[in-house]
Amino acid sequence: MSSHTVEPSLPATSGNPESRVTGRELSRTPRPPGPRLPRRLAELVDAHALALLRATVGIVFVGFGILKLFPSASPAEQLAVDAATKMTLGLVPETVLLLSLATLETAIGIGLIAGRRLLRPALVAFFLHMGGVFSTLFLLPDAMWQPHSPAPTMEGQYVVKNVVLVAVCLVVAAHEWSRGSRARRPDGAG
Repeated sequence: MSSHTVEPSLPATSGNPESRVTGRELSRTPRPPGPRLPRRLAELVDAHALALLRATVGIVFVGFGILKLFPSASPAEQLAVDAATKMTLGLVPETVLLLSLATLETAIGIGLIAGRRLLRPALVAFFLHMGGVFSTLFLLPDAMWQPHSPAPTMEGQYVVKNVVLVAVCLVVAAHEWSRGSRARRPDGAG
């Protein structure tokens, strides 16, 4: 029994060993069959990337907002109340602060998920909310930073990780606001 392997052939050159195969000739060479699922999945994610980013951050906000409606269910509840109490100079009762934060976070999440007319107000509310979230790093330094170390505590890490959400919403906001300015230009110039 003999085995026979087929070697792939290159496009013919003009008989001159010095001649090179051009990119155009290579592009005519059929692509070998490969895994289509990863390529199709990549195309699908690429086509819907902004909606995926909006929805995932929205789901996170709805989830954590709803948690704040149930006493002691949110791991950040006391941190949020302490920071908000400091920001409001203690003039607003804790239960009102917690209910307000729960409502705000849930509304931001719904706005991000729904998009359309709710997206811009949700993004504005998101960035204002993140200003408050990051202010805890300065308002509550003992809770945010380990003593005699620049390393954040577990609560501090909980706050710092929000930089990822800010980056995602910056991408979404940049697309949303640039889309609006492109729509207003009658000549379509960029």
